Amino acid sequence: MSSDMDLENIESLEGIDNLQRREFEKIYGEISPFELKNKLIDFAKGSSKKSARIMLNAGRGNPNWTASTPRDAFFTLGHFAVGECRRVWEDDHLAGMPEKEGIAGRLDAFLRGEGGKMPGAEMLRSMVHYAIDNKGFEPDAWVHEIVDGIIGDNYPVPDRMLIHIEQVVKDYVIKEMFQGEDIGKFQIYATEGATAAMCYIFDTMVANSLLDPGDRIAILVPVFTPYLEIPRLPRYNFDVVYIEATEMTESNMHAWQFPTSEIDKLKDKSIKALFAVNPSNPPSIAMKPESVQQIVDIVKNDNPNLMVISDDVYGTFVHNFRSMMTDIPYNTIGVYSFSKYYGVTGWRLGIISVCEDNVFDKLISRLSDENKERLDKRYGELTLHPEDVKFIDRIVADSRQVALNHTAGLSTPQQVQMAMFCLFALMDKEDKYKHQTMEICRRRKKLLFDGLGLELEEDPYDASYYTQIDILVWAANHYDKGFVEYLEKTYEPIDILFRLAEESSIVLLNGGGFSGPEWSVRVSLANLRDEAYARIGEVLRLTLNDYVKAWEETKK
Repeated sequence: MSSDMDLENIESLEGIDNLQRREFEKIYGEISPFELKNKLIDFAKGSSKKSARIMLNAGRGNPNWTASTPRDAFFTLGHFAVGECRRVWEDDHLAGMPEKEGIAGRLDAFLRGEGGKMPGAEMLRSMVHYAIDNKGFEPDAWVHEIVDGIIGDNYPVPDRMLIHIEQVVKDYVIKEMFQGEDIGKFQIYATEGATAAMCYIFDTMVANSLLDPGDRIAILVPVFTPYLEIPRLPRYNFDVVYIEATEMTESNMHAWQFPTSEIDKLKDKSIKALFAVNPSNPPSIAMKPESVQQIVDIVKNDNPNLMVISDDVYGTFVHNFRSMMTDIPYNTIGVYSFSKYYGVTGWRLGIISVCEDNVFDKLISRLSDENKERLDKRYGELTLHPEDVKFIDRIVADSRQVALNHTAGLSTPQQVQMAMFCLFALMDKEDKYKHQTMEICRRRKKLLFDGLGLELEEDPYDASYYTQIDILVWAANHYDKGFVEYLEKTYEPIDILFRLAEESSIVLLNGGGFSGPEWSVRVSLANLRDEAYARIGEVLRLTLNDYVKAWEETKK
């Protein structure tokens, strides 16, 4: 393959010799997995057209389920809200804005009358009264907030989060992330998904010199690729220390847990921040309590100013999950997204949680006079006392370049939908919905492994939202060392991905792109029908056997 060949327009590897194929795969193996995915999809689509097979894309983690009941309640509330606008002022297509006085009573009357027959009406009534009874909300104030919020006719005020909705979401976080424990007072900023949360946190930490370009940070790996790619951007250029999940099980399989020696790296005080996705992505395994306790001890005894950012998006898929923010609240920023659990990737619903007493504000207060003067100018338009602006409010301001702070905040309809998901979960005392989603993922993983012909080991920390399969570990466990050496010498690690795409219309992602084992593949267990995973497992097994046959031919 010539170096000037247009790689993007190559539609098939058929007919290309092995040397050219390896050159092509080596180049594509160096780009982001989510960009590689686009090329694999092109190959899979071409294969699908030729063979009439259905393409199976298990690359991206968008779930194929949605939480319908809280959506019903949301849209029924919207119908009532439009009626409230027309009650105030109606002129053809024009209406007014909802009025607060008496609105709770009018909603009750609506749900007892014409609205009672609408989908989700009983759930909506229960949600409203649950918040009034359990949070002590003044009925008109609470109902007006969600009615005006769903109409979206006002800027988000407060910009960080609507008052009543923040309290509801806090209760959800305490239940799902903190195991019901009281970690002290904390505040929430509603964001456009965990993606926005990541961007905002990185930017504010740099803007406030909590992290400066070239500073040392640690990342638990394997990890969602933006946590690998963002630190390498020129504006950050962090010195990254990787904490690797290299523990193996007794049966010589990846446990995706962290040896003591890896976590001990955090004792180095030059490491200013730790970024973690817990449960992990792609292995989808939660940190075992012993590892979390080791981090707690390091923060207490060795690195007290360590800033921890814990992305807990998959926590609801693990029984008795416990965020690191539960155990080290002073040092931790909690990030959570509703996207995967409720099937709302398109809604962009995420939150940032920070305790009122935290290490971030402490470190800002200890900055040099030069930095303090610079930051006073940065936030000086917001208040007469910019030095008193809290870290989480700096995140809010920075999300709108400070100057547009008055228009900051997640859109109010998004916040209302978020609140309804939270109330739905808080009212589900038996966690019926949670068990449903867990069962979906675990059932599909079992089908995948059955197709592969592998035994699925029980793991109490497994979210089963994704799974990561290491081809070299499989080879070492089933064949002698010569086969492993043959694979490494003859093929590029992502060769199997192109084979699956081109020969079977199956799209998976490369685990190496997540800073995992180079020869591993990531399978999303959330986005395809159950039967697809049996087929993926079977085709993956047959493709692996093709490597074995080729190896055996060389021995002849």
